[in-house]
Parts: sequence; C-alpha cells; structure tokens
Amino acid sequence: MVINMIKIAISSIVFMVSLSSICGNTIKFQSLPAHELAYTIHELGTSHSSHLPSNSLHNRYKRALELVHRDKISIHGKQSYWHLFKERLNRDSKRVAGLYRRQKNNSNIGLLYELQDFGSAVVSGAEEGIGEYFVKIGIGNPPVDQYMVIDTGSDMTWVQCEPCTQCYHQADPIFDPAGSASFTRVSCGSVACGLLDQAGECGSGQCQYEVNYEDGSYTKGTLALETLKFGSTEVRNIAIGCGHHNLGLFAWASGLLGLGGGVMSLVRQLGGQTGGSFAYCLASPGSDSDGSLVFGRAAGTPAGAIWVPLVRNPLNPSFYYVGLVGLGVGGVRVMVSEEVFRLSENGDGGIILDTGTAVTRLPVPAYEALRDAFVGATVGFSRADGLSIFDTCYDLSGFGTVSVPTVSFFFSDGPELTLPAKNYLIPVDGNGTFCFAFAPSVSGLSILGNIQQKGIQISFDTVNGLVGFGPDTC
Repeated sequence: MVINMIKIAISSIVFMVSLSSICGNTIKFQSLPAHELAYTIHELGTSHSSHLPSNSLHNRYKRALELVHRDKISIHGKQSYWHLFKERLNRDSKRVAGLYRRQKNNSNIGLLYELQDFGSAVVSGAEEGIGEYFVKIGIGNPPVDQYMVIDTGSDMTWVQCEPCTQCYHQADPIFDPAGSASFTRVSCGSVACGLLDQAGECGSGQCQYEVNYEDGSYTKGTLALETLKFGSTEVRNIAIGCGHHNLGLFAWASGLLGLGGGVMSLVRQLGGQTGGSFAYCLASPGSDSDGSLVFGRAAGTPAGAIWVPLVRNPLNPSFYYVGLVGLGVGGVRVMVSEEVFRLSENGDGGIILDTGTAVTRLPVPAYEALRDAFVGATVGFSRADGLSIFDTCYDLSGFGTVSVPTVSFFFSDGPELTLPAKNYLIPVDGNGTFCFAFAPSVSGLSILGNIQQKGIQISFDTVNGLVGFGPDTC
C-alpha cells in the first residue's frame, strides 16, 4: 500500500508539471478509486443477481420508480464482467448506428416529418440496440406489473399482449388486455389512427400498428388507450401499442416506456399532471443503490445544479438536444471550434442526451482534441492496449486511489458540467485495466451517453425548454 501511494504521488506531480508548463494554468484533478472499482466489477462478474426493479415509490419523491441497469439482472446465471462488458459494447454499437440512421433519414424528408410524427414515434429504439435501464409499472385495471425499458430517444409506449401469436421471452407474464377493464382499442376513424395508417393498417374496425426494425426485430398489434400505474398513482387513457406479433431481443422486458420529446411520448401525454417534467438518476458505478425515475416537479432540483436550454430540432422532435460549445480537461478549455457541435438548419449535427447509448460519442476533431489533452495530463500512468471502441486505456493494477485530471462539458450561456472521475475512466476487466470512456462519432451527431450521466440527477422541464444537471441523488 505504501508503494502504491508513492506511485500515485509521483504520478500526480508529473501530471501537474507537464500541463502547467505547457498551458500556464493550474490543472484540476480529482480522485478515482481504482482498486475499489476494479474489485466491484470483479464481484459483479462472478455473482448471480436476480434483482428486478420494484414498482414501489421512492421514499423521497412522488411518482418515482426504481431504475435498474440490465447488468444487475441475470436470468442466465453467472457471467464474467468481461462477457457482460462486450455485450454492452455490442448493444451500444447497434444503438448508435440506429441513431445515426434516424438523424440522416429524418434530415432528408423536411417538413413532411411533422405529418408523420405519430407514426414515426412508434419507433421504440429497438433498432438502435437493446434497452439498458428498466422500471416496473402497472398496466391495466386491475394493474399488472410489467418490466419496461426506458428510452429518452423514442416516444411510443408499447407492451407485448395476449393473444400473442409470436412473442419473445420476457421476465413477467404477458399482459392480457381481456383482463383489464380500462383497455380500449382505438378505432380506425380516430385522428391518431389516421396518422398511423401511413405505416399501419385497419383491421376489423380497429387501428393496427406495425413497426419493423432494421435488425429484423418488429412489433405489430393494436393501438389502444390504457391505464398506467406508478406506485399508487394511476394515469388513465394513455395511448400504447398492444403487440401481438413481436420478434427481437428486448432484454427480457415486456415492452418500452417512451420518454422522448415527441407528441406521443409518455411525458407529453401526462401533460398538466406532471407539468411536463421528469427526472432520472442512474446509479453510480460501484454503488449498492439503484437509480430512480421521477415524474412531475415534486423531485425538485438539488442544490448546485446547473440548467441548460434544450435545443429543438423539428426534424427529430423525439431527441433531447443541448447546446454544447466546448470541452475541458483539468479545468482548461480544449482547443476545438464550437461549430463542431452545432445543430445545422437541415437537422444534422448537434448533441443529444440518450439513456440507451452507453459511451459518449463526439465528432472526430472534438474527440481527438479531448483524448490528446487527457493523455497529455496522464503521462505518469502505464498505458494498456486499446479495447474495442476505446483507443486510450491504462494499467492501474496495484493502485489504490489515483488522481486524474477533470473532464468537463461547456454549454451555451456559460454553464460547466464537470464529470465524476468514474464516469470517464472506467474499468473494463477485473485486472485493473481502465479506459477513457469516449469514442469518435462517424457522423456529425454527438451523443451524451449513460456512462457519463451516472450519479447525476438529470431533470427535464419540457414546458420551459430546460434540462438540469444536479449532484448525485441516486
């Protein structure tokens, strides 16, 4: 341990001298509990967890749900952390590729997207990869607990339904609308079905929807109005998809909870009942606690939070864009043009917040500038081979707690968000290998992923067009 502390101290001195002599600035550092994190992921990979999120309310907030990452849920027994991590990166690649496709396709159809908003809103995010975070909600009257993926990148809420001609495996019993007194099918003559008919059909007087995903997954069924229950709070007449024909790997979830910014999202449908507000907190790495999802303004915003304007993209109304203008390492702005992050008039570029993407993606010039600045501040660490999408990794085996330079996002109008160290230098195995958790984007779109969001309460005020970043409240 004494040797480790000496190594840490020497490394910190090297970092400080290196950057101070180059930049003439005082560099900011913070601690990373490397040994603790490496031990935690080793335990995660060797233990078997059957933990499922509860539908009970969080003690602090009204309409709060327990939020759990899929890696805490195992129905296949023990799996190594490395196996789970590789699967996560594979899902991440699919998700990001799908988001790129959606932005590219939507930026080419112009104002026609406004007329197709309802139909396109059915896209659940499955084509972009399997869901990462889950909640339990009650569906129907009497309510039946269902295990749902949350997705801030899509709008439609849907669930697998009986009679199920073809369904994938899920953890909960499949929802049977015949047992619900509040289930009401939407007629073909409704305005909603008229919009859906651009991608669906009308059968036996009932509105049918169909969504096909590029990876071969799909969901088909009936559009309906149903009651959703969050703890003891019931919300009636929410439009959902009731899927009778479904194919794909949706991580054992019964369906999807659409939290995007489009007109059919759950947030928009709840309307005045929640003031257009919701918040979530993804549990920090190594934490024994789970995250939370809160609807309404009751959650408030923790002291010290910063507020950032949301940027609307009419061509992609489901996405939550923010105005990123710069990046920082050690409290010093990295030399990269603001134009790299700008959302163009034709809908290209910009940066979105996304719960379904794990690793933050940045345009190549921004990523390379951020990475090079970080590497220049960590000359005291032993480098390790790159891994998958990560090209900057370190061997921190034998270290206890290490000092690393801070990493920050600078937003329009001045707010600065400094990430916790464990949100950007992450363990990738149980042997002390840590990687810089950013990757270059193959398009102009930037994505703020869930690894960088962990341990931060993220509060959306869609009425006033703001998003808040607050201290850890998970």
